[in-house]
Amino acid sequence: MNIAVPEVFASHRLLLMYKGDISALTMFAQQAGGSVCFPQSLPPLSVAFDEDAAVAEGKITVHPATLVSAINQILGFDNDLLYAEAGYQEYVDTPKGIVTVYMARFKLLDPPHRLMQTLGCQMRTLPELRGRPPAEMELLRRAYTKMMEG
Repeated sequence: MNIAVPEVFASHRLLLMYKGDISALTMFAQQAGGSVCFPQSLPPLSVAFDEDAAVAEGKITVHPATLVSAINQILGFDNDLLYAEAGYQEYVDTPKGIVTVYMARFKLLDPPHRLMQTLGCQMRTLPELRGRPPAEMELLRRAYTKMMEG
């Protein structure tokens, strides 16, 4: 996606996911370039911090609702199409500094296949996303675990 990325996304990313309330089908949005991070991929050599790492101490961060609002504007979505998934906040060590990753969930009954295709993106299940960089795979694993436990 060739988009102007707001400065707030220099140190933040979003995973966009869909979970069926009845079927529990869980899918993640994937950009044409392969990344599952929005609006841009993580830099090469990025590594997800251990789940219990105390990274956030003293770190100023942005509320996930602000990021969801920004991604809605970037992608041309209605303001109520996505909402921030409470409790998902992960940290990734990148060559450019620490990136905080949140998750936004689609408020839809069915997966948004056509909508995402119009943006050059796809909705994929976790097995379909195998082979992504290790940091992304770890973020996806943690997101999937969070959704299945919550």
